[in-house]
Amino acid sequence: MKQSTKFASFALLSAALVALAALAALASCGAASAKKVSDEPKIGVAKIVAHPALDALEKGIVEEITAAYPKAKIDLQNANGEPATASQIAQKFKVDKVDVAVGIATPTAMALANVLTDIPVIYSAVTDPVAAGLVASYDKGGDHITGTSDLPPLEGQIDTLLALAPKAKRIGHVYNAGEANSVTTAAKAEAYCKSKGLEFVTATVANSAEVSQALASLVGRVDGIYLSTDNTVFSAISTVADLCIKAKLPLVTADPSSAETVPVLAAVGFNYYEMGKATGRIVVEVLKGKKTADIPTYFAKDPKEQALVINLDVAKKIGVTVPQAMIDRASLVIGK
Repeated sequence: MKQSTKFASFALLSAALVALAALAALASCGAASAKKVSDEPKIGVAKIVAHPALDALEKGIVEEITAAYPKAKIDLQNANGEPATASQIAQKFKVDKVDVAVGIATPTAMALANVLTDIPVIYSAVTDPVAAGLVASYDKGGDHITGTSDLPPLEGQIDTLLALAPKAKRIGHVYNAGEANSVTTAAKAEAYCKSKGLEFVTATVANSAEVSQALASLVGRVDGIYLSTDNTVFSAISTVADLCIKAKLPLVTADPSSAETVPVLAAVGFNYYEMGKATGRIVVEVLKGKKTADIPTYFAKDPKEQALVINLDVAKKIGVTVPQAMIDRASLVIGK
């Protein structure tokens, strides 16, 4: 009986040693894995289309991530305006097992969220993440998703257009009816215009090739054009600006980034580079272990994240007088 007890004790000791060895091995693997993610995280960044605002946003994201993780492996993808391509990119990120995926603009963010159900997804430049079904509330993130919104200060944008065209009675607006963020903004812009006794005249598009025709349908029917943060329309912003100058229509947009190089009369909106940096900071927080559910949707409030661009050269071409007060508060004035 003593011998049996001795063997039993030895067996228990052996089992304990094996268990400890197994735990040590697991701890070692876990440490290696954590170190790899910490030092060289794999980040997938997908934007719906290339245009100045989204390019600036992408740049800000990359700079913020690489500042915290110099060895980060960042895969930049462009869906070229095609939701189907956005879904293919999401599948690619899934196969590549990225640590975090970033979706720039609503269609791309939705594609990532639908495919990457067990990988953190950070959305950026999504006007209304609740309406898009990405999160249930602005006050907290989802189980694997959170991000930043570019809900435009549309009242100020439309007021800027009215200050430049005080006799305007009809405001024209072109947008993609297939983009949830654009539908939301169009509805809010229409309500605001009606509250000021203005008629809101719209033309919708499905792709960038339709933008010039849609704008042409508004010429002669409106007194000014307001463009919100619609990615399809902004991929053809140069064409829109040229047509507005030819028709002598005041054009105010929600994208100061493109207004720095494209001849629009004025632009009021976000500094997308700074918004990209805000998005990048969220990515870093998630990489360091913070749960997306604990991160609410970020809305730009810092003054440096908003800008007003005025183009005096365009004003002269279309016969518009820019109030001196507007020039004084502009973050950038182009021309003399």
